[in-house]
Amino acid sequence: MFEIKRAENLADKIYLFDVHAPRVTAKCLPGQFVIVRTDEKGERIPLTICDYDREKETVTLVVQTVGTSTERMKDLKAGDGFLDIVGPLGKPSDLCEEENLAETKKKKIVFIAGGLGTAPVYPQVKWLHEHGVDVDVIMGSRTKDLLFYIDEMKAVAKNVYVTTDDGTFGFHGMGTNQLQALYDEGIRYDHCVAIGPMIMMKFVCLLTKELGIPTIVSMNPIMVDGTGMCGACRLMVGDQVKFACVDGPEFDGHLVDFDGAMKRVQQYKTEEGRAMLRLQEGDTHSGNCGNC
Repeated sequence: MFEIKRAENLADKIYLFDVHAPRVTAKCLPGQFVIVRTDEKGERIPLTICDYDREKETVTLVVQTVGTSTERMKDLKAGDGFLDIVGPLGKPSDLCEEENLAETKKKKIVFIAGGLGTAPVYPQVKWLHEHGVDVDVIMGSRTKDLLFYIDEMKAVAKNVYVTTDDGTFGFHGMGTNQLQALYDEGIRYDHCVAIGPMIMMKFVCLLTKELGIPTIVSMNPIMVDGTGMCGACRLMVGDQVKFACVDGPEFDGHLVDFDGAMKRVQQYKTEEGRAMLRLQEGDTHSGNCGNC
């Protein structure tokens, strides 16, 4: 059992857990994720690592209730625990690897976090700040009640721009609107990282391609099994088949086929759709095909 040291309701349907997981915290880096299971009957759910404390041996996870298993998680409190935590999984962010630090310091970087994407953005921004790289962050949400980690982000970022679709807090508009407004003011970026819902990342990439800003996206929203065996996170990146959980979760956003990925996610939700995908994709249907 992995003990929960802290449990907090961050925003509407969004919950934070600090969990004692020594083996995870000993190795994890920003950009990676874990697989959690609440009990023997619970689903295995991939969750991005929001933060970690190597001294306390705790990993911070942020969960949004969207189904039965996550709905059950919201009732967990300090002293309770998760049955399983497996990780760290996936590849760390290229920006948060020390061998790339010299090149990273030369770039003017902006992160665009949409909704729950704030959780995986935060550890990257924090790591960069601790290594002498201050970046800008655009935090977007549908409405004020879904915003979280604003103060924490301000503590580690150079500039934080908060946006809401309905105008209830900060800039009235989406993250792409804020980025365009900054561009119109003469602010230029050399690199962008966008993390959030797929439709949000798609439109960020359309804008950054037009503006000439190389962009990295995290495809963690489409992961299910997290080990490359289920095939749910199969996507096309350029002309190559990739799987978000084992090849990513980060990819060149200008090469990701977002339309294909979003269509595939919808099709994967039905048994008939999954059977058709197995037929269409053959040996490349699952991540354990040996070709990836």
